[in-house]
Amino acid sequence: MYHHSGSVTQQAAGSATGLLDQRGADTDAILFQRCTWCGTAMYHRLLCPVCRGSELRTERSEGTGTVRHSTVVHRNTPAARNVSLIEMSEGFVVRGRVMGPPIGIHSGDRVRLSTAKDPVRGEPVFQLLDEPYRAWS
Repeated sequence: MYHHSGSVTQQAAGSATGLLDQRGADTDAILFQRCTWCGTAMYHRLLCPVCRGSELRTERSEGTGTVRHSTVVHRNTPAARNVSLIEMSEGFVVRGRVMGPPIGIHSGDRVRLSTAKDPVRGEPVFQLLDEPYRAWS
């Protein structure tokens, strides 16, 4: 809600903008949004995908999650790399990279955030919490 007072337009305190609030953001944290109407967690959205609400508040993720899907990509890179969809413990899904051998990353593996923004690709980087190749022993 906007209040007009003379030549200055200010946003009312406490109302959500729908955009991620980067003020004072920790560089090694993933920020996500939560709908104030239905409580749905989402990553980089303008509207809630469930109720279409626009009142979203910014929250900080704990940084733990589970690999939902992982694939190996060979294009535009000198070596193979993985691209994974990570379901965070708060309930939203984020695309990122998991460190380790691309063939050793599987759906259901638990991961923790290593860095929120890879300097080259700008995507979150995760590390495996469990030992790779655990099923082979």
